[in-house]
Amino acid sequence: MPPYEVPDWVRVFILAIVQGIGEFLPISSSGHVVVGDALLGGAKESTRLNIVLHLGTLASILVFYWSRIWQLLSSDRRVIGLLIVGTIPAALIGLTVRYRFAHVLENPLLAGFLFSVTAFLLMLLLRVKNGDRDYRQIGYGTALLIGLAQALAILPGISRSGTTIVAAALLGVRRDSAATFSFLLAIPAIAGAGVLEMKDLLNPTEDIEVSLGLLLAGAAIAFVVGLVSLKVLVRLLDRGRLHLFAYWLIPFGMLVVVWQLYEMAQRAMAN
Repeated sequence: MPPYEVPDWVRVFILAIVQGIGEFLPISSSGHVVVGDALLGGAKESTRLNIVLHLGTLASILVFYWSRIWQLLSSDRRVIGLLIVGTIPAALIGLTVRYRFAHVLENPLLAGFLFSVTAFLLMLLLRVKNGDRDYRQIGYGTALLIGLAQALAILPGISRSGTTIVAAALLGVRRDSAATFSFLLAIPAIAGAGVLEMKDLLNPTEDIEVSLGLLLAGAAIAFVVGLVSLKVLVRLLDRGRLHLFAYWLIPFGMLVVVWQLYEMAQRAMAN
């Protein structure tokens, strides 16, 4: 915990910007939010705040890909089945972790270590030849494998967009199409997590430090920033420069690990 008081509105504002950037750029929004929340002194609210900010970026996906979503409901209905299959791993693993190991999702030290895993995956993309398949041409087995990659991203520090795009590329999907499938796959995953958390947000018996109004304002900020980030991601992916984010993740992850180990040592000495 920091030795100073950070107003809730400042904390939510900063973390909403971090979420809007990190949800689409392959740097792990959940990892950065967990680390940022710990730095700003609100770690015990990180899971709830994380989910609400994810709902803001979900809205930006719906706006950015509205034409693709409309196609899903009309001419591309087969893709709905692919998305359902791809969502199963995240649903099963996500529910298990949320109810049995929720503390893992709020661990900045784990996030620090896992940032390097995301960096490795992004560097791996440099060695993967651009595929020739559209996401609408993949089979259910391929969708399931991409879904397994998405399930890994429940851990803080593992980028959801990064893992799913790299997984799809390794399976022969064209990179721009991999990005589209990645974000379509995010819709049921984020929406499902939001529904589960919503009952706690609306439960008056819960001790919620951050007001519901402030959380909704944070979601709105994440929505706007998310739209901009989506456009940036598509451009960088087209230019084959997604690996550049590894040069941020590696040193940042190392700093987080050193900071957390120092904090642990300080607490041990104090006891």
